[in-house]
Amino acid sequence: MTEERSKRHGLVIVNTGQGKGKTTAALGLMTRAWGRGWNMCVLQFIKASTGNYGENRAAKKMGIELTPLGDGFTWLSKDIEKDKALARECWELCKEKIASDEYDLVIMDELTYPLVYGWLPIAEVIETLKNRPAGLHVVITGRDAPQELIDFADLVTEMREIKHPFRTEGLRAQPGIEF
Repeated sequence: MTEERSKRHGLVIVNTGQGKGKTTAALGLMTRAWGRGWNMCVLQFIKASTGNYGENRAAKKMGIELTPLGDGFTWLSKDIEKDKALARECWELCKEKIASDEYDLVIMDELTYPLVYGWLPIAEVIETLKNRPAGLHVVITGRDAPQELIDFADLVTEMREIKHPFRTEGLRAQPGIEF
């Protein structure tokens, strides 16, 4: 553990809600932390390992560890058991990263979905967060964050959609904006 990290009060931050911007906000924190020279990792529960999204490209250029372990949008899945197994695999990797005491920031993108679907036990997640190394910041993103997670977190932001071009104009997701 670095001296700087030992003096820091690590936060659990949750970005939730129905609006766009949860992952984007987490990636903004990632960029800010990178600028401070922090060691960090991003683990993605939904995005497929085959994806080549903007954040994958940026993380690679910045030398940031970003691991997508999902298989795409689970609500469209043809193999829920595979999705459950991938979520569990991603969670096991998250626990390793958190316990390692090597990171200043761990981002668990779209973790709320496996929690809401009942694929991961919320009590286990909260226990892991309680026992994380001192000074470690953790960011969790995704819609419908469970109340237990909201109650435990230090900082919770709810993104609320007011207007979206898909709903108003049928405009599909755009590179650089949504992915």
